[in-house]
Amino acid sequence: METPEADDGLGATPKSFALMWGLDEAGTRGPKRGLSLDQVVDAAIEVADAEGSAALSMSRVAKHLGFTTMSLYRYVDSKDTLIDLVSDRVIGPPPELPFDGNWRTGIEAWAWAVCHAVGRHPWWLELPIAAPPMGPNNMAWLEIGLSTFAGTSIPESVKLQLVLNVSLYVIGRMRVAKEVAAGATDDDYPAMLSRVLDPQRYPALTRAFSEQAFDDVEMDSEEAVLSFGLDRMLDGYEQFVRSFER
Repeated sequence: METPEADDGLGATPKSFALMWGLDEAGTRGPKRGLSLDQVVDAAIEVADAEGSAALSMSRVAKHLGFTTMSLYRYVDSKDTLIDLVSDRVIGPPPELPFDGNWRTGIEAWAWAVCHAVGRHPWWLELPIAAPPMGPNNMAWLEIGLSTFAGTSIPESVKLQLVLNVSLYVIGRMRVAKEVAAGATDDDYPAMLSRVLDPQRYPALTRAFSEQAFDDVEMDSEEAVLSFGLDRMLDGYEQFVRSFER
């Protein structure tokens, strides 16, 4: 069931955006209300925590609440809207971060806070990314991320790109790791490939396998892999930020 996009006087806006920012009120039409939008979204999160993102359907959430599916449409017009609301709600507001005025300390703490927030609800990584985040929680995270570069001479548009790159790296790295783990088998990946790779055609890969690059003891956890990549990214940021201070 679809309803028209909300019109707040600034033109049509997506229903989920209007609900997240209080531009439209849910549950005002029809019989006396027995639910609230917050209850519906919280119930959806409870369902996903227990059963995974695949269980996020209007009917499953309605069953969890003890209501009919049709009754939910008074609060949320579609599954897509429900997922948008859940995606912003579950990430939560950003925590207070230690910040000593050094942009690198700040953005690194911000990146790990993102990692830990997502890690509390790993199924969040499976939600579709159909549009840029628009909700108040995501905007609060972006605000904190941008503020870490406040003391630099970097243009505002560039600050935004730097923060988004860190966010995409952390979330992308976690998303890939989750998908790989879900499809992992007992096969020994390096040994399996070593049997078929021709050293003449794949000299760099052959050297990597012979040096046990895929079994590096210092990279034996996903957190260590994420940390290594984040450190190298911020090393590059150091040079870039310094170029604006000359």
